[in-house]
Amino acid sequence: MPTPPTSTVPASPAGQDEQAGQVVTWRTQAPGIRGVTMARPPANALGVPLLDGLRRAIDDAAAGGTKVVVITSALHGFFAAGADIKHLATIDAASFTAYGDRMRAVNDRLAAAPFLSIAAIDGLALGRGLELAMACTLRVAGRRAALGLPEVKIGLIPGAGGTQRLTRLVGRSRALDIMLTARQVPAAEAHLIGLVDRLADDDADAETSALALAGELIGPSLPAQLAIVRTVDAAGDLPLAEGFRYEVAQEQALFETGEATEGIRAFVSKRPPRFA
Repeated sequence: MPTPPTSTVPASPAGQDEQAGQVVTWRTQAPGIRGVTMARPPANALGVPLLDGLRRAIDDAAAGGTKVVVITSALHGFFAAGADIKHLATIDAASFTAYGDRMRAVNDRLAAAPFLSIAAIDGLALGRGLELAMACTLRVAGRRAALGLPEVKIGLIPGAGGTQRLTRLVGRSRALDIMLTARQVPAAEAHLIGLVDRLADDDADAETSALALAGELIGPSLPAQLAIVRTVDAAGDLPLAEGFRYEVAQEQALFETGEATEGIRAFVSKRPPRFA
C-alpha cells in the first residue's frame, strides 16, 4: 500500500480522542486528481475523527481544481470496517442520532460534491464503510475485497444511506439478500451485480486501478459528467416523461453556459477542448 500523503487536514476540535489530521490525509496524484487516504487502525472504524477528516478532505477538494477524488485506505485488509462499535456502546439515544447525522452529512456531501469520486476498495468494506463507498460516484474493488451491510447482527439497519443506495445499485431482491443475511459479498459477485463498477486486474491493487479510471475521467467535460450523474440518478425517482424533460433541461444548460460550445468548436477545429 502506498505511503499516506503528507498533506494533512487541520486538527479536529478539542475533546476528540484523535486528531482528524492523523487519520485522513490527501494529496494531488495528477492534475485534477486528488487522492484521499484513510488510516485509523486497526480497521478504519468510522468514528468521529475519521468522519471529521473526511469532511475536511471533501471540502478542500470542492474548493476548486479537483475533477476526481479517489478514496482509499492505508490499512492492509480494510477499506473501512464499519461504524465505531466501541463508541456506540457508550452513547445514549441523542448521541446516537448526532453520530448518525454526522455520517449521513459526510455521505450526502460526497454524493453531491462538484467532482467525481471513486472508492478504491481493497479488503473489507462493511456497514458504514460500504455506505461511504456507495456515496461515491464509482467503486473499484481489488480481487480480495468483500462488501456487506451486516447491521442486523447488532440489531440495527444500515442508517447512513445503505438501504436506499444499495437497492438502487443492485435491485430489491439482491439488496434484501445482502442485508437480511448480513453476508459478505465477494468482489467478483459484487462486480457481477453492479455493486462495484470495475475489478482490479489480477496483478494490481484497487488504488492503482482506481487511479487509472480517474485518468480516463479527467479528459471529458466535468459539468457534462456531473449532469450525466444527476440525470441517471433522477431516472430512479422520476416517471419516464419527467425524466425526459429533466434530461433536456440538463443538456440545454450545458449549451447555454458555453460548455458544449467549447466542445463543439474544439471538435470542428481538431484541437483539444478547454473545458471549465
